[in-house]
Amino acid sequence: MAEHTDVLESLSAALVERSAAAQNSVAAVRTGERRHVTGTLWQPHLIVASNQALPRSEEFEAVLPGGTIQTVKLAGRDPGTNIALLRLGEPVSAPALNPVSTKIGAVVLAAGADGEGGNTARLGIINQAGPEWHSQFGGRIDRYIALDLRLNQKEEGGPVFDAAGGFLGFSTFGPRGRVLAIPAATMERVVPSLEKDGRIARGWLGIALQPVAIPESFSNAGVRSSGLMAMSTVEGGPAAKAGVVAGDIILTFNGTPAYRHRSIASQLGPESIGQKANLRVIRGGGIVSLETIITERPA
Repeated sequence: MAEHTDVLESLSAALVERSAAAQNSVAAVRTGERRHVTGTLWQPHLIVASNQALPRSEEFEAVLPGGTIQTVKLAGRDPGTNIALLRLGEPVSAPALNPVSTKIGAVVLAAGADGEGGNTARLGIINQAGPEWHSQFGGRIDRYIALDLRLNQKEEGGPVFDAAGGFLGFSTFGPRGRVLAIPAATMERVVPSLEKDGRIARGWLGIALQPVAIPESFSNAGVRSSGLMAMSTVEGGPAAKAGVVAGDIILTFNGTPAYRHRSIASQLGPESIGQKANLRVIRGGGIVSLETIITERPA
């Protein structure tokens, strides 16, 4: 008679095994006394961390798997994709991360660093998976991956694996505290440029914007009910050169309705630099068209 295998016992044993394997992919990046965030060992000499979780500094201490401590230096940051890159002084043994596709409902394990060379583990599922999207800072994220699991601030930035040990990306907090994963494809695309240049060049208009309601008198002009008001412009910047002044309400940017910041930021990627841009704005009770040349955002 075959020995009966308890399903829960098998599942528990598998999760323990996966969690132990995940320890070799996490590092604790110290941000203060008894404080740290989690980083993902991307390559033997590189750690990827959540940019929004990492304080402004050029140098940190990293507690590596097993408790070894190294000084790591900032190699680059990209707020657009929320990726911060840290370079190790001495390469370490980093396991290969095998990217996999996402499937709604799939079980995932999110690893974090415990600050002493070990790891923590969070179990959840992929709650939502969608196409590429743009962050509020204009970065293109290759896949929208929302996770149904809890996460604390120290664990943000750790690797997320599927049930088979495949790598989905690293964990981060999105709008309203929702836990997201920045996909491996985005890391593969952004990290080489960050390592080379320290930043990702993006387009820039040099303008501060605030969402506002469009006056009802324009309802017959075929415009949306909201737009973006210019609060100020940078002297000599693209918007100022185009003639945008404080108080102008931007209706469209290159034909796209400008009803939120992301609608403009999504069009200011690296490929936009040097391109012409058309803005339709409300000014003095009328609608005028302005044209400018997008320039690279200052470092």
